[in-house]
Amino acid sequence: MPIISFGSQDIGLITGKKTMTIRKLWKNPLKVGDRLHCYWNLVSKEKKKIFEAKVTDVDLISFKELKKNNELAKEEGYTDANDMIKEFKKMYVQDIEDEDKFQIIHFEKLKIEDWEGEKIDEKAMVTQRADILFDSGKYDKSAMCYTAALKFDPKDAYLLNKKGDNLTRLGRFDEALECYNNALEIEPKNEYIWNNKAIALLNYGKTEEALLANDKAVESNPKNPVVLYWRGFILEVLGKFDEALSVYDKLLEIDNKNPEVWNARGNLLSEMEEPEEALESYDKALELCFDEEDIDAEAQNRKGNALLDLGRFAEALDSYDKAIEISKNNLEDPSYFILNKGVVLMELNRFQEAMEAFTQVLAIDPKNDDARVLRDECLENL
Repeated sequence: MPIISFGSQDIGLITGKKTMTIRKLWKNPLKVGDRLHCYWNLVSKEKKKIFEAKVTDVDLISFKELKKNNELAKEEGYTDANDMIKEFKKMYVQDIEDEDKFQIIHFEKLKIEDWEGEKIDEKAMVTQRADILFDSGKYDKSAMCYTAALKFDPKDAYLLNKKGDNLTRLGRFDEALECYNNALEIEPKNEYIWNNKAIALLNYGKTEEALLANDKAVESNPKNPVVLYWRGFILEVLGKFDEALSVYDKLLEIDNKNPEVWNARGNLLSEMEEPEEALESYDKALELCFDEEDIDAEAQNRKGNALLDLGRFAEALDSYDKAIEISKNNLEDPSYFILNKGVVLMELNRFQEAMEAFTQVLAIDPKNDDARVLRDECLENL
């Protein structure tokens, strides 16, 4: 019973595009008609059977020929022959000599009813793989897996919704909306699908239509915090600030310990030129981030902006310093926060320090015109 292990990156196995593999010649070579039992990650905790297959053709090739064959390497799923050889040298512990033989194995996936060994729930296996890829941000591969899972059940609303989520993240909005619409034909009152459709429409630039889709989500569940959060954001994009603020306040009635909502409320109040109230919201958001890792540089920067608007320069300077420190610790670009720090230093008439801040920005981003203009202004005041 020949067993073949594949890496979980071989998504072509799920879609049916991959029907070939290359392996070093075994002691008992494979032949046409042999049964293959195919697994993912055979020697790890993630071991999982994928399918059984029948060998349809076998060719022999020397390592010397193989390592020059870019076309074959691409068919196997590698960038080129060099990429393939690097992987083979990791796979086979012993040195590979030019005269060593490899088998090019072509196979045909068998229907599950024809399997000899353990039968699996193929739809569940493919869906699980798609979910893992989605969670790791590999949306193109995840979309392919959800498409493959839908072949088992084209009317699965969960799969249609998740495929839509993938396509939205890939910017393929028309296809995403088609998925959501198909899912809503099956579950017309599912607020999460309606809300995901609203997000897709928002990202597509169709904000009015996004609000209509969100209306449907709210009709299904007027107290869903996720739906209400996006409703506030959509209203904000539409410039309906009072309505958006009302939604955020309603959210805080449901849960007043959500830092994301307090932060969104602060951003909105800043847009409404209400810095005092915005600052209260930012302070509340930062207070509720019990884990310091949850406090990002942008949150401190927004607080600094509100303090700057209020003329509380020393406190604003402290916020910008914290933003700079967090961004550096997270290996992020701190130049925007340093620029803001420079502006505050100018307000405090500390022109030498401000000039040094703008020079630091230009060292990171030589094309930053704002930093250059402000630095020149500092020089005039020294």
